[in-house]
Amino acid sequence: MTSKFRTPKEQVVRDVLEKHACPVPYHEVRTRFLGAIASPLMAASSLPVVKALWGGEFPPFDSMDDLNHLIDVLINQLWNSLTKHNSRTAPFRLYRLDLEPSAENLARYARVRRQELEGFVEGLFGGHETLDLPERAHMSLGHLGELHAMMGGIEDLVARDIQAENRTQLETTFRHVRELTKIMETEIHEAVLSCARARHQMLEGSTLTKPVMH
Repeated sequence: MTSKFRTPKEQVVRDVLEKHACPVPYHEVRTRFLGAIASPLMAASSLPVVKALWGGEFPPFDSMDDLNHLIDVLINQLWNSLTKHNSRTAPFRLYRLDLEPSAENLARYARVRRQELEGFVEGLFGGHETLDLPERAHMSLGHLGELHAMMGGIEDLVARDIQAENRTQLETTFRHVRELTKIMETEIHEAVLSCARARHQMLEGSTLTKPVMH
């Protein structure tokens, strides 16, 4: 089954974010949107999440065309295309990184993954400190928290330059991060599916308890 929504080209989204000086990087925008889409908060909607990229308000625009273009790219295209990941058959993939093993690239790899995990959690919680999550999503968030700490640890290790130029160790660590990326994707998808089921059940419950009108 194909998505009925347009998936924007990466460069189109990047151009919009760069033009309006968005402080959130592209890879984190994707996961923040996905987290918000998955959130069990029934009041979650796309517009406040987009505004939150700039601290809660839209950036200044030179024209209405600029505003309309931003909304079209970020909501009509990117946000809507990410809703397909509510399905078991459409797992989410983190941003692809094709980097040669080096200390600098290892730090970048770990930083991107850390920011993606932060974005997902930020979107999922929607500014709340606590959230009532279904059990499987809660379990996934625990695993993602551990993975987030590991990515931060790798960044710190490279920053302190402990044997950072050892080629064999770099290649081994790169391989481990790639393997951990697959685990991150699995846990993110399980959290998304778990929250989607919970939302569906809540909607069914509200339908079942709706009073009969006479």
